[in-house]
Amino acid sequence: MQTDLRGRDSIAPELEWTRDEIETLLDVAWDLKRKRAVGEPHAYLRDKVLGLLFFFTSTRTRASFEAGMAQLGGHAMFIDSETTQISHGDTAKEIGEIIGRYTDGIAIRQCDWNFGNRYIREVAAASRVPVMNMQDEVFHPFQILADLMTIQERFGRDLRGKTINVSYAYASSYQKPLSVPQSLILMMTRFGMNVRLTRPPEFDLMPEIMDQSRENAKKSGGSFEVLDDFDAGFEGADIVYPKSWGCWMTTEDKNESSVIGKKYTDWITDDRRMALANEQCVYMHCLPADRNIEVTDSVIDGPQSVVYDEAENRLHVQKAAMALTMR
Repeated sequence: MQTDLRGRDSIAPELEWTRDEIETLLDVAWDLKRKRAVGEPHAYLRDKVLGLLFFFTSTRTRASFEAGMAQLGGHAMFIDSETTQISHGDTAKEIGEIIGRYTDGIAIRQCDWNFGNRYIREVAAASRVPVMNMQDEVFHPFQILADLMTIQERFGRDLRGKTINVSYAYASSYQKPLSVPQSLILMMTRFGMNVRLTRPPEFDLMPEIMDQSRENAKKSGGSFEVLDDFDAGFEGADIVYPKSWGCWMTTEDKNESSVIGKKYTDWITDDRRMALANEQCVYMHCLPADRNIEVTDSVIDGPQSVVYDEAENRLHVQKAAMALTMR
């Protein structure tokens, strides 16, 4: 266990934290989950304040961070970029300097393409308190930490030899960030898993993320492969994680992206596809899913779905990160 995480930023732990540090966070998350289950108080952050800065709407992220800070004995202060002077000129440096003096931690969701991750890092550079990434256009660390926790609860701590299929799925809502699939392939290749990335050719991920995932797989004894056949991605998989993302590496034009996406409306997870996977395969999704477009009701509400366990585990991994870094 690593005991020196106080003050540590959590911007891309799937890339920047050691495996020991990630496993420390998970150990603390399981301890906090047990305490929550039996009603044992754990007010480790009494009188602490976390600033929650949102540039994009949120359900699970906001609710889990606010609930987590309350359960840790502190307070979460919601800051909406549109109803504050942030929309009229407050710079990233000013936010880091000033909010960092008002609070004991800052958490930010900023997913604008070619801007969000840079903005969060600029805030962190100016802040005297730890900064947490609630999602940007490149990384979604707490979702993926919750995913890892959920997978280990199902399959054990040693994930070597397990196959996860991280797949594109069609959705009609909007051109979603690359952050979930990118953080997934980065994290799961570090834990010795056989990681498949299944996507149409127009929906590739950032080259540097792909290269790092290949390197992770070599070091961990796992594997990393890229497929472009939706059905093939399911075959023999232990975990399937099909979700939509935008074709940002092909075009930044939303209308063009929509036209490209409509070529793949048959990339939907249904009972036939699930039957191609291993019998004990679990279905995962970060939510919200475009129901009966990305995935059928029978799958997402079926016995192989663990989407609500994932959502719950967001609470526990975030509490662990706050307790470890904001003391």
